[in-house]
Amino acid sequence: MSVFQSLRGRIHGRRPREFIMPQALHAPEGTLPLTLRPCTLDDEDELQSLRWRNRDWLKPWQSDDPLGGPGLSFNEWIHAQREYERDGTAALFLITDGTRIVGQVSLGAIAYGAIRTGLVGYWVDREMAGHGIAPLAVAVLADWAFDAADGPKLHRIEIAILPQNRRSRRVPQKLGAVDEGLRRRYMYVNGQWRDHESYALFAEDRPQGGLAQALADGSLPAV
Repeated sequence: MSVFQSLRGRIHGRRPREFIMPQALHAPEGTLPLTLRPCTLDDEDELQSLRWRNRDWLKPWQSDDPLGGPGLSFNEWIHAQREYERDGTAALFLITDGTRIVGQVSLGAIAYGAIRTGLVGYWVDREMAGHGIAPLAVAVLADWAFDAADGPKLHRIEIAILPQNRRSRRVPQKLGAVDEGLRRRYMYVNGQWRDHESYALFAEDRPQGGLAQALADGSLPAV
């Protein structure tokens, strides 16, 4: 795209897409048979059932709206995801094992310009926890966000963890993420502003062949 074409799009109220949402992202061969894909209206029954079964498991770690905004129907939530994708501000993927949904991973709060960063969130079905699904899903997402030709081409990805969530902390540790310390009252979770431990992955540190492959090979410097 030429500079003129880019400027013309902005003058007419349009801007180039920051990324193109992929139909699917696959874990490397030899790892868990995981696929990341966008959520659609057809996923409502299965996803809602999964979240309901995991409601007590997820509740202590769920972020909230501190202003108490109205809830969204599933249809409204899906349309909001499509808007975020078009705006380039967020990308949400279901984690699937075969055809079964086993969790969710997202990249939100995406900023461009001189920052080029985003914030990762994830959860996994309690029955599937402890099998390496979350680290692999985050690695696959990070490879796309850092390096894909039609991805957001980020420089930095942040993972924020509640200090009490020891199981979730193992995800950035397994990926060799940099521990950036404690952020005070960083996010509104379960009804209050909570401190979070901050970890970061950087595009420049991405191993040859990608994070997901290095995780599978056991060549990441886990901390």
